[in-house]
Amino acid sequence: MDGRKNNGGHSTAGRAGRKPKDEELKIVERLDNIINQDEAIHKLKELIEKGNLQAIKLYLQYRYGQPKEQIDVTTETTGGIDFNELVKYVETPADVKE
Repeated sequence: MDGRKNNGGHSTAGRAGRKPKDEELKIVERLDNIINQDEAIHKLKELIEKGNLQAIKLYLQYRYGQPKEQIDVTTETTGGIDFNELVKYVETPADVKE
């Protein structure tokens, strides 16, 4: 026996993932009861006017959405990957049509 059964693992069964929607709504309702939305927006405006970068980023993300991630897949010919060399196609007799 390898002992994995008794290793004191950290099961996430039943606790993993996102909270149920109804639980999220309850939290939002509680926050709405204790936080004035207009005051929170006014405070965000004050922080933006002071140049707080995190406040500016938060505003822009909610206003315009998070920017799409872009990946540059271009390579230089010197030291780059030669895909023709990487994936060589070799004709077999079954591939040749007469």
